[in-house]
Amino acid sequence: MSFRTLRHTAAVIASLLVAAGCSTGSGPRGSAAEAHPAPGTSSTPPVTASASVPTESSVVKPNIVFVLTDDFSMNLVQYMPNVRRLQQEGTTFTNYTVTDSLCCPSRASILKGQFPHNTGIIKNHGSDGGFLLFNSRGQEKTTIGTDLQAAGYRTAFLGKYLNEYQPRLTMGTGKPYVPPGWDQWWVSGDAYKNFDYLINDNGRVVRYGKQPKDYLTDVMTAKATGFIKAGAASGKPFMIELSTYAPHLPFTPAPRDATLFPGLTAPRTPAWDRVPENSAWLAAKPRLTPAQIAAIDRYHRLRAQSVQSVDRMVGTVRDTLVKAGIADQTMVVFTSDNGYHMGEYSLPAGKQTAFDTDVNVPLIVAGPGVQAGREVPHIVENIDFRPTFSEWAGAPAPTESDGRSFVPLLSGALPADWRTAALVEHHDPASDPKDPDYEKDSINVPPSYDALRSETFTYIEYVDGKAEYFDRVADPYMLKNVVGTLTPERLAELRGALRGLATCVGPDACWTAGRALR
Repeated sequence: MSFRTLRHTAAVIASLLVAAGCSTGSGPRGSAAEAHPAPGTSSTPPVTASASVPTESSVVKPNIVFVLTDDFSMNLVQYMPNVRRLQQEGTTFTNYTVTDSLCCPSRASILKGQFPHNTGIIKNHGSDGGFLLFNSRGQEKTTIGTDLQAAGYRTAFLGKYLNEYQPRLTMGTGKPYVPPGWDQWWVSGDAYKNFDYLINDNGRVVRYGKQPKDYLTDVMTAKATGFIKAGAASGKPFMIELSTYAPHLPFTPAPRDATLFPGLTAPRTPAWDRVPENSAWLAAKPRLTPAQIAAIDRYHRLRAQSVQSVDRMVGTVRDTLVKAGIADQTMVVFTSDNGYHMGEYSLPAGKQTAFDTDVNVPLIVAGPGVQAGREVPHIVENIDFRPTFSEWAGAPAPTESDGRSFVPLLSGALPADWRTAALVEHHDPASDPKDPDYEKDSINVPPSYDALRSETFTYIEYVDGKAEYFDRVADPYMLKNVVGTLTPERLAELRGALRGLATCVGPDACWTAGRALR
């Protein structure tokens, strides 16, 4: 029996122990929104492992359902009963960090398993970012999709791809372009309103209108269930990425959800309308105006409404897996490309900062061998999806990935050489009005920066030489920059570790740099 098979079998045994009540992990936190269930909430039963331990001949490669939301923040989970159920039945990574709080750089990191300085994608469009650069650099030749196809998987990509991608683009092929690695391709461009959009449907451009039946997330859900049913019937493993536009600006909810949560306002956390002490870039920021506060409250309500369709999608997909008899053979992953701030730090709605509101987003995994109701505090980044998916598929680790598989963390193990800090890099901020992430209030956008985020602190260096250090144990809302209290030795250590990560090239060098701090 192979090492991989032994490990898989051990993971299944662990899941059986959890099902028998032997888990020692803590349960999910309570929710303030229990009184606001989404309409049409799925009644997906808990998914548990089979009662028999598989032999080598019966072990199969798990299917993978990857749900990637857009601009999703931690405070929206409470309004999503199906996602909360996923937490209860799976594992949550509390220190999951994106490589850049901006759509395209983060999504490129997911596809390639590389930091933005290695993908070359540091912006949403133009000469230093976007789909056109990603394609021209040959980055699509090897991605999560091509890895899994080569491992025998049937693959599908639905929804939002990379900024600048448009369904009618041919990229010299003579027909609407479909990137390598995807057997099924149902992808739009600039469909942020979720209505009146074009789709490249496997090389054929289709227009959807403005009727309730055309709401993009709902259409995507129907397409996903069809793909899953076909995959179950074929007996071949599959991977499907469900990449929503929700809850990105303009925060358009499905018509059935447009009246939910009347009177809901944005959370007034300790960071609400408060500039951090000794801020390196926000010292002169005025307090929020009444008009800005009213807009933020309205936006938060729209965001809570818009994620109801995403929550139904999660429930419907999991129902489909159960009915198809493959729930115990399928890994379900829920996350976002980046977070979103709304009123914290006296900032209007937006992202791109190194605050946890923008870089620390949900990562929830459920499936065979995954412990239920458990939280993992170790540092995981979006560059880790590609090697993780490869391990699930029984494929070699990608040779170009800067990350590592987090499969051991799902079984409760912590490799001795696991990273101690995540890299967040943000350069050439989205300051072009043509960019969908453009923020007209320029003070809302930080200067370019590199940052280290560990389990306990965040250290940031800005392009102008200023720095910030937040002790997130003593100061969880990041309200006091205490970089001035650090010793010269500690500051030198942080600077060296950050430089090492921000300039690393190649998997070995980047993994070593991520362990520079102990």
